[in-house]
Amino acid sequence: MRRDLLDLPVLLLGAASTLVDGIHEGVRARGFTDLRPAHGFAFVRLAPDGATVAELADHLGVTKQAASQTADELVRKGYVERRPHPTDARARLLVLTARGWACTRAADESAEEVLRAWADALGPDQLAGVRAALSRLAVPGRIRPTW
Repeated sequence: MRRDLLDLPVLLLGAASTLVDGIHEGVRARGFTDLRPAHGFAFVRLAPDGATVAELADHLGVTKQAASQTADELVRKGYVERRPHPTDARARLLVLTARGWACTRAADESAEEVLRAWADALGPDQLAGVRAALSRLAVPGRIRPTW
């Protein structure tokens, strides 16, 4: 296999790591110092309308026990709260608190800073080309950490 083809995964994963690290640094700089990057992947699933532990586990690609431990930690830290599920009396819904939403906004701002630097470095034409190429390759769906 050609070297330029084999370098592609390293470059893609490197860019993804740079983005995740940049978001994490920005979140920490905005005062949210008690989180790990993996928590951000949980926030992505909880942000729209909340989720059950089982849904969070599926999203993160972990066991229900691991997702429950993550949820417990986020509840303890004040980012998430448990509420009755609106349609399933047996389930509890995990939803972001005001602190969780503030952290989500901080992550969005941080991501925009990292991506703005990329856009400035590439210019509009190259950026559009990268975006179009990745759109053809990426499988739509959940985005989760690679454990």
